[in-house]
Amino acid sequence: MANATDTPPSGTRSEHRSVLLYDGDCGFCAGSVQFVLRHEPAAARGRLAFAPLQSAFGTRVREQFPELVGVDSVVWYDPAVPAVRVRSAAALAATAHLGGLWAVAATLARLVPRGLRDAIYDQIARRRFEIAAPACLLPTPEERARFLP
Repeated sequence: MANATDTPPSGTRSEHRSVLLYDGDCGFCAGSVQFVLRHEPAAARGRLAFAPLQSAFGTRVREQFPELVGVDSVVWYDPAVPAVRVRSAAALAATAHLGGLWAVAATLARLVPRGLRDAIYDQIARRRFEIAAPACLLPTPEERARFLP
């Protein structure tokens, strides 16, 4: 399996890992990434990389997908399609990635109409700077290799 790298999303290299893009200036978003890192099964670790939206990789993804203009929180990028998911769909993709009961919860949450899910997501997103103080994301050396520049 090829790894997602810092090559452009539309580059010539085959990329198979999904990428969770997050607001690198948001403590709540950094906490969400840390939650995924803590709870994902070992077998799933090779299938997901991370990058701040403000990174070079994040910028290239945003350039490839004009619908991301103005998006400043979580984005799930699937290079195999290629496609992006935003708002509640991105959060549920990250939750499903965790497998087990988390995947069951994500499946059940998808039964809720997207408009309602996104309204709830938007309420949390509007308050995310109040919910969590600014925080630095300090991955372990093993985890650091999964973060794209």
